[in-house]
Amino acid sequence: MSSSVTLRQFWTQLSREGRWLLSTVAVQTLGRGLTLPFTVIYLHEVRGFSLDLAGALMAFIAVVALLVTGPGGALTDRVGARAVLLLATTCQLVGCAILAFATTPVLAALAMAFLGINFGMSWPAFNSLIAAVTTGEMRQQYFGINFALVNLGIGVGGIIGGIYADVSQPHTFTVIFLADAASMLVPIGLLLGPLRHVTSRHETPDDAEVGSGSYLAILRNPAVIGMTGLTFMAVFVGYAQLEAGFPAFARTVGGVSTGVIGFSFAINTAVIVLLQFLVLRRIAGRRRTRVMLVMCVLWALSWTTLGATGLVPGAAASIGVLTFMALFALGETMMQPTIPAITNDMAPDHLRGRYNAVNAGAFQAGAIGGPLFAGFVLDRGWSTAYVALLVAGCAVIAVLALVVERLIPPSVNGVPDEPVLTADPATGERAPQGQPGTT
Repeated sequence: MSSSVTLRQFWTQLSREGRWLLSTVAVQTLGRGLTLPFTVIYLHEVRGFSLDLAGALMAFIAVVALLVTGPGGALTDRVGARAVLLLATTCQLVGCAILAFATTPVLAALAMAFLGINFGMSWPAFNSLIAAVTTGEMRQQYFGINFALVNLGIGVGGIIGGIYADVSQPHTFTVIFLADAASMLVPIGLLLGPLRHVTSRHETPDDAEVGSGSYLAILRNPAVIGMTGLTFMAVFVGYAQLEAGFPAFARTVGGVSTGVIGFSFAINTAVIVLLQFLVLRRIAGRRRTRVMLVMCVLWALSWTTLGATGLVPGAAASIGVLTFMALFALGETMMQPTIPAITNDMAPDHLRGRYNAVNAGAFQAGAIGGPLFAGFVLDRGWSTAYVALLVAGCAVIAVLALVVERLIPPSVNGVPDEPVLTADPATGERAPQGQPGTT
Protein backbone atom coordinates (compact mmCIF):
# COMPACT_ATOMS: atom_id res chain seq x y z
CA MET A 1 0.00 0.00 0.00
CA SER A 2 1.34 3.41 -0.90
CA SER A 3 2.21 5.85 1.83
CA SER A 4 -0.08 8.37 0.12
CA VAL A 5 -3.20 6.28 0.79
CA THR A 6 -6.14 8.24 2.13
CA LEU A 7 -8.64 7.11 4.75
CA ARG A 8 -11.28 6.67 2.04
CA GLN A 9 -8.89 4.52 -0.02
CA PHE A 10 -8.09 2.43 3.04
CA TRP A 11 -11.79 1.85 3.70
CA THR A 12 -12.42 0.99 0.04
CA GLN A 13 -9.57 -1.54 -0.07
CA LEU A 14 -10.60 -3.14 3.23
CA SER A 15 -12.53 -6.40 3.01
CA ARG A 16 -16.21 -6.48 3.98
CA GLU A 17 -15.32 -8.42 7.13
CA GLY A 18 -12.65 -5.88 8.00
CA ARG A 19 -15.15 -3.05 7.65
CA TRP A 20 -17.61 -4.76 9.97
CA LEU A 21 -14.94 -5.42 12.55
CA LEU A 22 -13.58 -1.87 12.47
CA SER A 23 -16.88 0.00 12.29
CA THR A 24 -18.05 -1.15 15.73
CA VAL A 25 -14.82 -0.68 17.71
CA ALA A 26 -15.58 2.81 19.03
CA VAL A 27 -19.11 1.77 20.04
CA GLN A 28 -18.07 -1.31 22.02
CA THR A 29 -15.17 0.47 23.73
CA LEU A 30 -17.40 3.38 24.73
CA GLY A 31 -18.89 1.08 27.38
CA ARG A 32 -15.41 0.31 28.69
CA GLY A 33 -14.69 4.01 28.91
CA LEU A 34 -17.79 4.50 31.05
CA THR A 35 -16.31 2.39 33.84
CA LEU A 36 -12.53 2.17 33.40
CA PRO A 37 -11.59 5.46 35.13
CA PHE A 38 -14.08 4.98 37.95
CA THR A 39 -13.79 1.34 39.02
CA VAL A 40 -11.50 2.00 42.00
CA ILE A 41 -13.69 4.97 43.03
CA TYR A 42 -16.75 2.72 42.81
CA LEU A 43 -15.20 -0.04 44.92
CA HIS A 44 -13.88 2.35 47.56
CA GLU A 45 -16.43 5.13 47.86
CA VAL A 46 -19.64 3.36 46.82
CA ARG A 47 -19.11 -0.20 48.06
CA GLY A 48 -16.96 0.80 51.04
CA PHE A 49 -13.92 -1.39 50.30
CA SER A 50 -10.57 -0.16 51.58
CA LEU A 51 -8.16 1.29 49.02
CA ASP A 52 -5.80 -1.64 49.62
CA LEU A 53 -8.57 -4.11 48.83
CA ALA A 54 -9.74 -2.11 45.81
CA GLY A 55 -6.18 -2.04 44.46
CA ALA A 56 -5.77 -5.76 45.05
CA LEU A 57 -9.00 -6.48 43.18
CA MET A 58 -7.80 -4.41 40.22
CA ALA A 59 -4.48 -6.28 40.22
CA PHE A 60 -6.40 -9.57 40.33
CA ILE A 61 -7.65 -8.81 36.80
CA ALA A 62 -4.07 -8.74 35.50
CA VAL A 63 -3.13 -11.91 37.38
CA VAL A 64 -6.08 -13.87 35.94
CA ALA A 65 -5.36 -12.45 32.48
CA LEU A 66 -1.75 -13.60 32.65
CA LEU A 67 -2.84 -17.10 33.70
CA VAL A 68 -5.32 -17.56 30.84
CA THR A 69 -3.35 -15.90 28.03
CA GLY A 70 -1.37 -19.04 27.15
CA PRO A 71 -4.38 -21.36 27.07
CA GLY A 72 -6.30 -18.68 25.18
CA GLY A 73 -3.67 -18.53 22.45
CA ALA A 74 -3.60 -22.32 22.06
CA LEU A 75 -7.40 -22.44 21.99
CA THR A 76 -7.44 -19.74 19.31
CA ASP A 77 -5.28 -21.93 17.09
CA ARG A 78 -7.36 -25.04 17.77
CA VAL A 79 -10.93 -23.78 17.48
CA GLY A 80 -10.51 -20.38 15.82
CA ALA A 81 -10.41 -16.76 16.92
CA ARG A 82 -14.15 -16.16 16.54
CA ALA A 83 -15.15 -18.85 19.04
CA VAL A 84 -12.57 -17.72 21.61
CA LEU A 85 -13.57 -14.08 21.16
CA LEU A 86 -17.22 -15.01 21.72
CA LEU A 87 -16.28 -16.74 24.98
CA ALA A 88 -14.10 -13.86 26.13
CA THR A 89 -16.66 -11.18 25.31
CA THR A 90 -19.37 -13.10 27.11
CA CYS A 91 -17.10 -13.23 30.18
CA GLN A 92 -16.73 -9.44 30.00
CA LEU A 93 -20.52 -9.06 29.86
CA VAL A 94 -21.00 -11.36 32.87
CA GLY A 95 -18.21 -9.69 34.84
CA CYS A 96 -19.59 -6.18 34.35
CA ALA A 97 -23.10 -7.34 35.29
CA ILE A 98 -21.84 -8.94 38.51
CA LEU A 99 -19.73 -5.89 39.35
CA ALA A 100 -22.77 -3.63 39.02
CA PHE A 101 -24.26 -5.36 42.07
CA ALA A 102 -21.06 -6.45 43.88
CA THR A 103 -21.69 -5.45 47.49
CA THR A 104 -19.16 -7.91 48.94
CA PRO A 105 -15.46 -8.57 48.20
CA VAL A 106 -16.26 -12.13 47.12
CA LEU A 107 -18.70 -10.95 44.44
CA ALA A 108 -16.25 -8.28 43.32
CA ALA A 109 -13.46 -10.86 43.06
CA LEU A 110 -15.73 -13.12 40.99
CA ALA A 111 -16.48 -10.20 38.67
CA MET A 112 -12.76 -9.40 38.33
CA ALA A 113 -12.05 -13.03 37.46
CA PHE A 114 -14.48 -12.84 34.53
CA LEU A 115 -12.95 -9.52 33.43
CA GLY A 116 -9.47 -11.05 33.63
CA ILE A 117 -10.52 -13.99 31.47
CA ASN A 118 -11.74 -11.58 28.83
CA PHE A 119 -8.60 -9.47 28.99
CA GLY A 120 -6.29 -12.47 28.74
CA MET A 121 -8.12 -14.46 26.06
CA SER A 122 -9.48 -11.68 23.85
CA TRP A 123 -6.07 -10.21 22.99
CA PRO A 124 -4.63 -13.17 21.02
CA ALA A 125 -8.05 -13.94 19.56
CA PHE A 126 -8.83 -10.39 18.43
CA ASN A 127 -5.39 -9.82 16.91
CA SER A 128 -5.65 -13.16 15.11
CA LEU A 129 -9.06 -12.16 13.76
CA ILE A 130 -7.61 -8.89 12.45
CA ALA A 131 -4.80 -10.84 10.79
CA ALA A 132 -7.40 -13.11 9.19
CA VAL A 133 -9.15 -10.21 7.42
CA THR A 134 -6.06 -8.13 6.50
CA THR A 135 -2.69 -8.63 4.83
CA GLY A 136 0.54 -6.71 4.24
CA GLU A 137 0.56 -2.96 4.73
CA MET A 138 -3.22 -3.02 5.18
CA ARG A 139 -2.64 -4.97 8.41
CA GLN A 140 -0.40 -2.26 9.88
CA GLN A 141 -2.89 0.42 8.85
CA TYR A 142 -5.69 -1.55 10.48
CA PHE A 143 -3.91 -1.99 13.81
CA GLY A 144 -3.20 1.74 13.95
CA ILE A 145 -6.72 2.87 13.09
CA ASN A 146 -8.19 0.30 15.49
CA PHE A 147 -6.03 1.80 18.25
CA ALA A 148 -7.28 5.30 17.46
CA LEU A 149 -10.91 4.15 17.55
CA VAL A 150 -10.36 2.33 20.86
CA ASN A 151 -9.01 5.55 22.35
CA LEU A 152 -11.91 7.52 20.89
CA GLY A 153 -14.48 5.16 22.42
CA ILE A 154 -12.79 5.07 25.82
CA GLY A 155 -12.28 8.84 25.80
CA VAL A 156 -15.89 9.63 24.98
CA GLY A 157 -17.09 6.99 27.45
CA GLY A 158 -14.91 8.49 30.16
CA ILE A 159 -16.40 11.94 29.59
CA ILE A 160 -19.97 10.59 29.72
CA GLY A 161 -19.20 8.48 32.80
CA GLY A 162 -17.58 11.43 34.54
CA ILE A 163 -20.64 13.60 33.96
CA TYR A 164 -23.20 10.95 34.91
CA ALA A 165 -21.65 8.93 37.76
CA ASP A 166 -22.09 10.39 41.25
CA VAL A 167 -20.80 8.71 44.42
CA SER A 168 -23.72 10.15 46.37
CA GLN A 169 -26.08 8.21 44.10
CA PRO A 170 -24.85 4.60 43.98
CA HIS A 171 -27.40 3.62 41.34
CA THR A 172 -25.52 5.74 38.78
CA PHE A 173 -22.57 3.35 39.04
CA THR A 174 -24.87 0.37 38.66
CA VAL A 175 -26.16 1.96 35.46
CA ILE A 176 -22.73 2.55 33.92
CA PHE A 177 -21.54 -0.98 34.69
CA LEU A 178 -24.71 -2.42 33.17
CA ALA A 179 -24.17 -0.15 30.15
CA ASP A 180 -20.64 -1.55 29.86
CA ALA A 181 -22.11 -5.06 29.94
CA ALA A 182 -24.70 -4.14 27.30
CA SER A 183 -22.02 -2.74 24.99
CA MET A 184 -20.61 -6.27 24.71
CA LEU A 185 -23.75 -7.25 22.80
CA VAL A 186 -22.33 -5.33 19.82
CA PRO A 187 -19.29 -7.59 19.23
CA ILE A 188 -21.30 -10.68 20.17
CA GLY A 189 -23.89 -9.82 17.54
CA LEU A 190 -21.14 -9.13 15.02
CA LEU A 191 -19.43 -12.48 15.65
CA LEU A 192 -22.74 -14.37 15.45
CA GLY A 193 -23.81 -12.46 12.33
CA PRO A 194 -21.60 -10.90 9.64
CA LEU A 195 -18.38 -12.51 10.92
CA ARG A 196 -19.78 -15.96 11.66
CA HIS A 197 -17.76 -17.54 8.81
CA VAL A 198 -14.41 -15.94 9.81
CA THR A 199 -12.49 -18.25 12.15
CA SER A 200 -8.75 -17.65 11.45
CA ARG A 201 -8.25 -21.37 12.12
CA HIS A 202 -5.64 -23.09 9.93
CA GLU A 203 -4.66 -26.73 9.76
CA THR A 204 -1.13 -27.65 10.81
CA PRO A 205 1.02 -28.20 7.67
CA ASP A 206 1.97 -31.81 6.95
CA ASP A 207 5.66 -30.93 6.99
CA ALA A 208 5.54 -29.22 10.41
CA GLU A 209 7.90 -30.74 12.96
CA VAL A 210 6.40 -32.56 15.93
CA GLY A 211 6.27 -30.17 18.90
CA SER A 212 6.96 -27.08 16.78
CA GLY A 213 3.69 -25.53 17.98
CA SER A 214 4.51 -25.62 21.68
CA TYR A 215 5.19 -22.38 23.51
CA LEU A 216 8.67 -23.65 24.38
CA ALA A 217 9.45 -24.20 20.70
CA ILE A 218 8.08 -20.76 19.78
CA LEU A 219 10.21 -19.11 22.47
CA ARG A 220 13.31 -20.76 21.04
CA ASN A 221 12.91 -18.50 18.01
CA PRO A 222 15.38 -15.61 18.52
CA ALA A 223 13.04 -13.16 16.77
CA VAL A 224 10.22 -14.09 19.17
CA ILE A 225 12.55 -13.61 22.14
CA GLY A 226 13.55 -10.20 20.79
CA MET A 227 9.95 -9.11 20.25
CA THR A 228 8.95 -10.40 23.69
CA GLY A 229 11.67 -8.36 25.35
CA LEU A 230 10.86 -5.32 23.25
CA THR A 231 7.16 -5.50 24.10
CA PHE A 232 7.83 -5.99 27.81
CA MET A 233 10.16 -2.98 27.94
CA ALA A 234 7.80 -0.79 25.89
CA VAL A 235 4.96 -1.49 28.31
CA PHE A 236 7.16 -1.26 31.42
CA VAL A 237 8.56 2.12 30.34
CA GLY A 238 5.36 3.30 28.68
CA TYR A 239 1.83 2.25 29.53
CA ALA A 240 2.55 0.95 33.02
CA GLN A 241 4.11 4.28 33.99
CA LEU A 242 1.38 6.27 32.29
CA GLU A 243 -1.22 4.67 34.54
CA ALA A 244 0.81 4.60 37.77
CA GLY A 245 4.11 6.46 37.81
CA PHE A 246 3.08 9.51 35.79
CA PRO A 247 0.13 10.62 37.99
CA ALA A 248 2.17 10.04 41.15
CA PHE A 249 5.17 11.98 39.80
CA ALA A 250 3.04 14.83 38.47
CA ARG A 251 1.30 15.26 41.83
CA THR A 252 4.12 14.71 44.32
CA VAL A 253 7.08 16.08 42.36
CA GLY A 254 5.57 18.42 39.78
CA GLY A 255 2.93 19.65 42.20
CA VAL A 256 0.22 19.98 39.54
CA SER A 257 -3.51 19.69 40.20
CA THR A 258 -5.64 16.63 39.54
CA GLY A 259 -7.48 18.75 36.98
CA VAL A 260 -4.28 19.19 34.95
CA ILE A 261 -3.61 15.45 35.13
CA GLY A 262 -7.15 14.70 33.95
CA PHE A 263 -6.82 17.19 31.09
CA SER A 264 -3.52 15.61 30.08
CA PHE A 265 -5.31 12.31 29.45
CA ALA A 266 -7.78 14.18 27.24
CA ILE A 267 -4.78 15.48 25.28
CA ASN A 268 -3.52 11.90 24.99
CA THR A 269 -6.79 10.81 23.40
CA ALA A 270 -6.92 13.86 21.11
CA VAL A 271 -3.37 13.38 19.79
CA ILE A 272 -3.96 9.70 19.05
CA VAL A 273 -7.35 10.20 17.38
CA LEU A 274 -6.25 13.21 15.32
CA LEU A 275 -2.75 12.10 14.31
CA GLN A 276 -2.85 8.30 14.08
CA PHE A 277 -3.83 8.11 10.43
CA LEU A 278 -1.35 10.84 9.46
CA VAL A 279 1.38 8.86 11.21
CA LEU A 280 0.28 5.69 9.43
CA ARG A 281 0.67 7.43 6.07
CA ARG A 282 4.17 8.61 6.99
CA ILE A 283 5.43 5.22 8.23
CA ALA A 284 3.90 3.10 5.44
CA GLY A 285 6.64 1.24 3.59
CA ARG A 286 9.28 2.08 6.20
CA ARG A 287 11.05 -0.39 8.44
CA ARG A 288 8.87 -0.91 11.49
CA THR A 289 11.89 -1.28 13.74
CA ARG A 290 13.12 2.17 12.64
CA VAL A 291 9.70 3.58 13.49
CA MET A 292 10.24 2.15 16.98
CA LEU A 293 13.50 4.11 17.18
CA VAL A 294 11.58 7.35 16.56
CA MET A 295 9.15 6.31 19.28
CA CYS A 296 12.06 5.82 21.69
CA VAL A 297 13.32 9.36 20.99
CA LEU A 298 9.85 10.81 21.58
CA TRP A 299 9.38 8.88 24.82
CA ALA A 300 12.83 9.82 26.10
CA LEU A 301 12.00 13.48 25.41
CA SER A 302 8.62 13.09 27.11
CA TRP A 303 10.06 11.60 30.31
CA THR A 304 12.79 14.23 30.38
CA THR A 305 10.11 16.92 30.05
CA LEU A 306 8.16 15.37 32.92
CA GLY A 307 11.32 15.28 35.03
CA ALA A 308 11.83 19.01 34.42
CA THR A 309 8.43 19.76 35.98
CA GLY A 310 9.99 19.15 39.38
CA LEU A 311 12.37 22.05 38.76
CA VAL A 312 9.86 24.71 37.72
CA PRO A 313 6.90 26.17 39.60
CA GLY A 314 3.15 26.42 39.01
CA ALA A 315 2.02 27.09 35.47
CA ALA A 316 5.32 26.00 33.93
CA ALA A 317 5.00 22.60 35.58
CA SER A 318 1.45 22.26 34.27
CA ILE A 319 2.61 23.08 30.73
CA GLY A 320 5.37 20.52 31.14
CA VAL A 321 2.89 17.83 32.13
CA LEU A 322 0.68 18.57 29.11
CA THR A 323 3.72 18.61 26.80
CA PHE A 324 4.84 15.28 28.25
CA MET A 325 1.51 13.72 27.41
CA ALA A 326 1.42 15.07 23.85
CA LEU A 327 4.91 13.69 23.11
CA PHE A 328 4.09 10.38 24.75
CA ALA A 329 0.86 10.01 22.76
CA LEU A 330 2.68 10.72 19.49
CA GLY A 331 5.05 7.89 20.38
CA GLU A 332 2.06 5.62 21.02
CA THR A 333 0.83 6.19 17.45
CA MET A 334 4.11 4.65 16.27
CA MET A 335 4.17 1.73 18.68
CA GLN A 336 0.64 0.44 18.29
CA PRO A 337 0.66 -0.27 14.53
CA THR A 338 4.16 -1.78 14.49
CA ILE A 339 4.44 -4.35 17.31
CA PRO A 340 1.23 -6.29 16.48
CA ALA A 341 1.97 -6.07 12.74
CA ILE A 342 5.46 -7.57 13.21
CA THR A 343 4.06 -10.26 15.52
CA ASN A 344 1.34 -11.34 13.08
CA ASP A 345 3.49 -11.13 9.95
CA MET A 346 6.12 -13.25 11.71
CA ALA A 347 3.65 -15.90 12.89
CA PRO A 348 2.78 -18.98 10.81
CA ASP A 349 -0.96 -19.06 10.13
CA HIS A 350 -1.59 -22.15 12.25
CA LEU A 351 0.29 -20.67 15.27
CA ARG A 352 -0.98 -17.09 15.13
CA GLY A 353 -2.95 -17.39 18.36
CA ARG A 354 0.09 -18.62 20.28
CA TYR A 355 2.35 -15.91 18.87
CA ASN A 356 -0.17 -13.26 19.88
CA ALA A 357 -0.48 -14.88 23.31
CA VAL A 358 3.29 -14.65 23.85
CA ASN A 359 3.16 -10.97 22.91
CA ALA A 360 0.15 -10.42 25.19
CA GLY A 361 1.95 -12.15 28.05
CA ALA A 362 4.89 -9.78 27.65
CA PHE A 363 2.47 -6.84 27.71
CA GLN A 364 0.78 -8.07 30.87
CA ALA A 365 4.09 -8.77 32.62
CA GLY A 366 5.16 -5.21 31.89
CA ALA A 367 1.82 -3.91 33.14
CA ILE A 368 2.32 -5.75 36.43
CA GLY A 369 6.00 -4.91 36.93
CA GLY A 370 5.84 -1.26 35.90
CA PRO A 371 3.61 0.01 38.73
CA LEU A 372 5.62 -1.99 41.30
CA PHE A 373 8.78 -0.29 40.06
CA ALA A 374 7.17 3.16 40.09
CA GLY A 375 5.79 2.71 43.60
CA PHE A 376 9.12 1.44 44.99
CA VAL A 377 11.22 4.26 43.49
CA LEU A 378 8.85 7.19 44.01
CA ASP A 379 7.88 6.16 47.53
CA ARG A 380 11.54 6.66 48.46
CA GLY A 381 11.70 10.08 46.86
CA TRP A 382 14.10 9.03 44.10
CA SER A 383 12.44 11.19 41.46
CA THR A 384 15.63 11.94 39.49
CA ALA A 385 16.57 8.27 39.41
CA TYR A 386 13.02 7.42 38.31
CA VAL A 387 13.25 9.64 35.22
CA ALA A 388 16.82 8.57 34.46
CA LEU A 389 15.90 4.89 34.55
CA LEU A 390 12.92 5.43 32.22
CA VAL A 391 15.10 7.30 29.73
CA ALA A 392 17.61 4.45 29.96
CA GLY A 393 14.71 2.06 29.36
CA CYS A 394 13.96 3.91 26.11
CA ALA A 395 17.56 3.27 25.05
CA VAL A 396 17.11 -0.45 25.83
CA ILE A 397 13.99 -0.53 23.62
CA ALA A 398 16.01 1.04 20.79
CA VAL A 399 18.72 -1.60 21.11
CA LEU A 400 16.13 -4.39 21.12
CA ALA A 401 14.48 -2.91 18.01
CA LEU A 402 17.81 -3.02 16.17
CA VAL A 403 18.36 -6.60 17.33
CA VAL A 404 14.91 -7.62 16.06
CA GLU A 405 15.64 -5.88 12.75
CA ARG A 406 18.52 -8.29 12.13
CA LEU A 407 16.38 -11.33 13.04
CA ILE A 408 13.31 -10.79 10.82
CA PRO A 409 13.03 -10.59 7.03
CA PRO A 410 12.31 -7.21 5.42
CA SER A 411 8.75 -8.26 4.52
CA VAL A 412 7.95 -8.83 8.20
CA ASN A 413 9.55 -5.49 8.97
CA GLY A 414 7.18 -3.63 6.66
CA VAL A 415 9.27 -3.35 3.49
CA PRO A 416 9.45 -5.60 0.41
CA ASP A 417 12.14 -8.26 0.32
CA GLU A 418 15.17 -6.97 -1.55
CA PRO A 419 15.62 -8.85 -4.86
CA VAL A 420 18.66 -11.07 -5.22
CA LEU A 421 20.78 -9.83 -8.15
CA THR A 422 22.31 -12.39 -10.51
CA ALA A 423 24.46 -11.93 -13.57
CA ASP A 424 22.94 -12.65 -16.99
CA PRO A 425 25.24 -15.21 -18.67
CA ALA A 426 24.72 -13.62 -22.10
CA THR A 427 25.36 -9.99 -21.26
CA GLY A 428 27.04 -10.04 -17.86
CA GLU A 429 24.53 -7.45 -16.61
CA ARG A 430 22.95 -7.93 -13.17
CA ALA A 431 19.18 -8.26 -12.80
CA PRO A 432 16.76 -9.42 -10.07
CA GLN A 433 16.71 -13.18 -9.76
CA GLY A 434 14.06 -14.74 -11.95
CA GLN A 435 13.99 -11.77 -14.38
CA PRO A 436 15.87 -11.59 -17.67
CA GLY A 437 18.78 -9.18 -18.05
CA THR A 438 18.65 -6.18 -20.36
CA THR A 439 19.49 -6.95 -23.97
